[in-house]
Amino acid sequence: MAIRVGVVGMRGIGMQHAAAHAADELSELVAVCDVVKERADAAAEKYGVKAFYSLKEMLQNADIEMVDVTTGGYENGSWHFEPAMEAMEAGKHVLVEKPLSNDIGEARQMVAFANERKLYLGCNLNHYFTPPAEKAMEYMKAGHVGELVYCLHKMGFSAGEAVYGANRNSRWWGFPYAHFKAFLSHPFSVMRHFCGDVTHVQAFVNRPWVRRKAQDVMLSTISIHVRFANDCVGYLLSQRGDATYGLGGWWSLEIAGTRGTFCIENCIEKLTFWPAPDPNAAGSAERPAGGPNEPEVFNTGITDFGATFPRRIHAFVEDLTNKVPLESLRASGRDALAALEYTWAAMESYEQGGIMVRPHPLPPLHGDPEAMLD
Repeated sequence: MAIRVGVVGMRGIGMQHAAAHAADELSELVAVCDVVKERADAAAEKYGVKAFYSLKEMLQNADIEMVDVTTGGYENGSWHFEPAMEAMEAGKHVLVEKPLSNDIGEARQMVAFANERKLYLGCNLNHYFTPPAEKAMEYMKAGHVGELVYCLHKMGFSAGEAVYGANRNSRWWGFPYAHFKAFLSHPFSVMRHFCGDVTHVQAFVNRPWVRRKAQDVMLSTISIHVRFANDCVGYLLSQRGDATYGLGGWWSLEIAGTRGTFCIENCIEKLTFWPAPDPNAAGSAERPAGGPNEPEVFNTGITDFGATFPRRIHAFVEDLTNKVPLESLRASGRDALAALEYTWAAMESYEQGGIMVRPHPLPPLHGDPEAMLD
């Protein structure tokens, strides 16, 4: 039986989620909801489902198992807490757009409440639900990367001063940490997906003169140094259209280990893997000191970033369908909370002049006795 779904928030992202559910054999789109009647009606007509104008009404009248929260709000996250909590209070599983919330206290409550109610809470951390990320993880699990040494991640928006325009939308204007809160969940979640938990964070932050002149307070150029629990070191650069990215485009991830290095470009498009030098070739004229082996290149042929949405949404409904242990849920609320804890640590580091900060600890994993075989 397909998972019966209601989507809340029918702007652009909500329509993308609705389209993904409508096309997925594991989902049955049953209802759409928006406080703006015209948006709800248009979505309902497009997908042939019932329109609702409040979540309370949808929960009372639609036969759904899961609520997909795609509302926005200040810093793209202030409207996530109430609908997610209301849906879980009604016993529904919830998928939330990123960030989990724009308030770290709310995010912690959401994760704790889902755990208390034994409900699936996921987040749309869609950037690593891609063929290149899956291929890269295959290299890691096969031992081809080895002990992790470093992680370099660039992710943001490519532009420059000639095309800068002050975003005076009330959801963005006047919020210095809007880029931190709205966006850093993506790169931090990708780094953690491959390298594990972060234990130390140090940040240096700026905004160019073109923003200062426009009295735009958004802190838009963010440089973050991290240390992972496995002693791998990492660097994250994220900027919001202050400059044009060079090699790797707007999204590039390079992870190096003692046996090999891989780089993903433009999220869903390309993966390159470089094996470490071959000891059998050491000292040869062609490959002094071993020299690099030929890289392996994997091009997906996919250039549409939007293709990440149905892949991630499918993973969530697949996990619900398979009734995986709650702590095995991919891109879970806890995973999204981790990204926010690192974001808040980066903000604290900046406010304290670039000091090293240890992120707030994550809630412990307890495990389900019925699912633990060992």
